[in-house]
Amino acid sequence: MTDQSAAVASEAAVVSEEALHKAQEFIEEEEGAANRLTGWLAALLSVLAVGVSIYHLYAAYGIVPAQVLRPMHVALVLLLTFLLFPVARRFRHRVMWWDFVAAALAIASIAYMIQGGDDFMDRNTTPGGWDILFGVALIALVMEAMRRTNGWIMPAVTGAFILYALFGAYLPEPWTHKGYEVGRLVGHLYMTLEGIFGVAVDVSSSLIILFTIFGAFLQYSGAGKFYIDFSFSAMGGKSTGAGRTVVLASFLLGGPSGSGVATTVTLGSVAWPMLAKVGYERNAGGGLLSAAGLGAIISPPVLGAAAFLIAEFLKISYLDVLLMAVIPTMLFYFALFLMVEIDARKYGMHEAVFEKVDTVWHLTRRYWFHFLSLISIVAFMMWGFSPVLSVFWATVVSAVTSLLRPETSLIPYDVFRGRGPILRQLWGSGLVKALENGTIGVLNVAATCAGAGIIVGVVTLTGLGLKFSSIVIDLAGGSLLLTAVYTSLVVWIVGLAVPVTASYIICAVIAAPALIKLGVPDFAAHMFIFYYAVLSEVSPPTALSPFAAAAITGGDPYKTTLQCWKYTVPAFLVPFMFVLDPSGLGLLLMGSTKALATANWWMIAEVTFTAAVGVAALAAGFQGWAFKKTTSVERVMFIVAGFALVYPSVVSDVLGFGLVIAALALQLFRTRTVPAA
Repeated sequence: MTDQSAAVASEAAVVSEEALHKAQEFIEEEEGAANRLTGWLAALLSVLAVGVSIYHLYAAYGIVPAQVLRPMHVALVLLLTFLLFPVARRFRHRVMWWDFVAAALAIASIAYMIQGGDDFMDRNTTPGGWDILFGVALIALVMEAMRRTNGWIMPAVTGAFILYALFGAYLPEPWTHKGYEVGRLVGHLYMTLEGIFGVAVDVSSSLIILFTIFGAFLQYSGAGKFYIDFSFSAMGGKSTGAGRTVVLASFLLGGPSGSGVATTVTLGSVAWPMLAKVGYERNAGGGLLSAAGLGAIISPPVLGAAAFLIAEFLKISYLDVLLMAVIPTMLFYFALFLMVEIDARKYGMHEAVFEKVDTVWHLTRRYWFHFLSLISIVAFMMWGFSPVLSVFWATVVSAVTSLLRPETSLIPYDVFRGRGPILRQLWGSGLVKALENGTIGVLNVAATCAGAGIIVGVVTLTGLGLKFSSIVIDLAGGSLLLTAVYTSLVVWIVGLAVPVTASYIICAVIAAPALIKLGVPDFAAHMFIFYYAVLSEVSPPTALSPFAAAAITGGDPYKTTLQCWKYTVPAFLVPFMFVLDPSGLGLLLMGSTKALATANWWMIAEVTFTAAVGVAALAAGFQGWAFKKTTSVERVMFIVAGFALVYPSVVSDVLGFGLVIAALALQLFRTRTVPAA
């Protein structure tokens, strides 16, 4: 790219208010388009949201029985959802009478359940008339809450599962089952802890909401801004510095945002002008931004909401889930860093001088405590605290350490000095805003978890999971490779229609049993499904992260999505390594801290090195560039080598390493110099 074209791109890269507004629409598409209210109603909803956060923080430290906490969580989520999210866009920014009716009915359904006590749950196989009435009402309200926060697709999928439960007797083999009456279905979904109030809501009420509160505390204490400033200062002004800044900042921002789309928009609004300045084309820049945003969902110590569900489904420690994510996350960012290095050569990028906010040392010296907030979660878990208590105390650490500097303090210093109206200052403080937004941020995920509970309840009631796994295995002819391919396709297709959390929950109960039946350890099967569920963030038509990035860069949404795939595909082939061969379990550090204590470290190092070379080969193949532009033969050699190294066997590894060495040798000894594109 010439200096003149770079200057044009730089001028065009100024992020306009219109672009940011359009990008914000994609966040709303993922998280719901909430009302912006004023007056006494806004104050009331703020009080309710703050109260919900305080209640869940209390539940984390105190003892609240599951049969109370889960229904209360659903009731509070539905109450706020119906008051904050309109029934249609034309009713936005106001609360209508039917919203109050829906909110009241949600509270009544849960109150009826809780006051019934043990007798209520004991009669789940023979529910009475009022039981069925309130149960049907709650199921309908959950589906409406999903529609308001996530769109029509998730309620439609949930409705299809309900119809399957009711009319399964009329379906052909092998899908048929005896069919269930409305009363029996309502009893299972509403009157037990296996339907709406099952595993998904358990995790939402005990972990996910605490992590959204924790993320809000980091955001309002200025941690997000610090991570971006730190990344800008650390990466310098080299031609690869812009891309490296995006990659590093995305890793650090995963905790405060907790969302791939939100990370993409937050990062893109400040980083796109910098990317354009060094020579990134609009679609390529958007692809890098969305790929980096995707890393927020898979990066420890927070990961995405689905990661908490893995721990609950498998009955393992969340620390074990973090452990399993370490090497795959390193490989994901290794692929991104390689792509950035190749971009600098491929596009002929030039050095650019960026205005540094401050030196790395000065920033770290002043705001070091923001790193402490992230590290503290893992530290508390290693200290022996449960995940719930770990995030609770990490939130406390974030709040306390924010007081170290006046510009980061969640409570204004004037409150401690006794200056001005204390209550008014507290109400407008970062602490109250963090508590309020911690609750609002969980509403769309919590509604999805409640709806996913309906799906899980239908699957367990009808035995659909075992049926589906048998069908997949028969279709694959008993081949583990084909079963893994079919499973990844199923997860990917489901992910096209529903968010990451719902995609993981659905496929964990219908697709994971197929892999487990063929000898794949349960933790490897669930991690495989988790990583492919994450692809829904970058897969049309729900490719919200690339679409949001395209809105910021002014690129084409679908071309940006393809660019994002180019950046992410190498790392997403890695999950095949830990399901196709026992040696691949080394990438998951053997699945637990206990197994790691007796693990073969040489095997772990070997499989990690093989995966890294495979990722590098795929990066070179998909980019069409290594030391220099590849020929068609070299490009094919790199791609075949990458796929061969992903398949764990001695023959494929020898073939893969041989092709990589041969392709690199051809590059080194090729005398013809290829000019930069």
